[in-house]
Amino acid sequence: MADVAIMECRSYDDDEVKNAVEKGFALLGGAGKFVGAGEKILLKPNLLVAEKPEKCVTTHPSVFRAVVEVMLSTGAELSYGDSPAFGGMAKAARKAGLAEIALELKVKAADFKNGKEIFFEQGVQNRKFVIAEGALECDGIISLPKLKTHALERLTGSIKNQFGCVPGVLKGEFHVKLPDAHQFGRMLVDLNNYLKPRLYVMDGVLAMEGNGPRGGKPRAMNVILISSDPVALDATVCRLVGLNPEYVPTIKYGCESGAGVYIEEEIRLLGDDIKPLKCNTFDIRKKPIRSFQPGRKGLRGVINDQLVSKPRIVAELCNGCATCVSMCPVQPRALSQKGEDKEAPPVYDYNECIRCYCCQEVCPEGAIELSKPLLRRVLGLFNR
Repeated sequence: MADVAIMECRSYDDDEVKNAVEKGFALLGGAGKFVGAGEKILLKPNLLVAEKPEKCVTTHPSVFRAVVEVMLSTGAELSYGDSPAFGGMAKAARKAGLAEIALELKVKAADFKNGKEIFFEQGVQNRKFVIAEGALECDGIISLPKLKTHALERLTGSIKNQFGCVPGVLKGEFHVKLPDAHQFGRMLVDLNNYLKPRLYVMDGVLAMEGNGPRGGKPRAMNVILISSDPVALDATVCRLVGLNPEYVPTIKYGCESGAGVYIEEEIRLLGDDIKPLKCNTFDIRKKPIRSFQPGRKGLRGVINDQLVSKPRIVAELCNGCATCVSMCPVQPRALSQKGEDKEAPPVYDYNECIRCYCCQEVCPEGAIELSKPLLRRVLGLFNR
């Protein structure tokens, strides 16, 4: 049985969050079960980009503070870090409100700019990674994911949070090599199995639904979840939002790799009752993910291209910042600014687009949405 602690938490008031986090640790046997005095422990929040806490893009500072305080009570030596999609960790941590807390509580910023190549013999699909030095130099990791939707993988959860341990632009290389959601999910599982965080504390007080992981809308879910089993935790989140866990690649392949369990009967829920916390109207794609293999020729390639969602720019929301252009991982880039009007929305070349949705993920205005192809709308198939 895998244990998942569920704590109802209706605000980001520091005391309320601290009580919820302390309750969760107690339900799982106490912080000392996972961390020892003198150990070097890395806290890995979600710092996708530099955004204010109310945008629900990053781990909330009150959750970060609560976990720091609990960890400090064990006598552990703490650091924190993440590698944002762009802009650097220092800026993201300041805007998200984490840097101020880290300075106050003497939690040092780990090195997430430089990395080293590692070989993971137990990797199922991917065995070579470049990992941030800050994640390699610690004795253990406590992961602090944010409950959000994700265009490619359905859910930004416990397992996917460790992708931030790959420094900077190197993350884009994985999108180019592994554009298919299932391949990408297997890579995330291999990466998580190498890093193997000791515990996962998910911030779901305010979650993000819809056009996540950056352009969606905040949704009150009023919950904090803690577990040492990332598969069980992510599967529990799926049940909270009305999504079949088997539709999330990281959950499916995480279970197959031995990282955890997702079957409901194999998960023991501790703490508050899950039923009142469920939200079946949560805006998240709830159908299976169709595989996408770019570059296929002939009729099969045409049909494949017409079944998989394409990113589309909503012109009235676009401010012409071209963040999407700079973040496109393929060469030649799949979108570009045409003509002399630099404020006009960029234009896609879908022959180059690999459907990685990096553009949608980082758009600061939430101006990029996924457009269902006509053939798929007619057939009523899939939801990628």
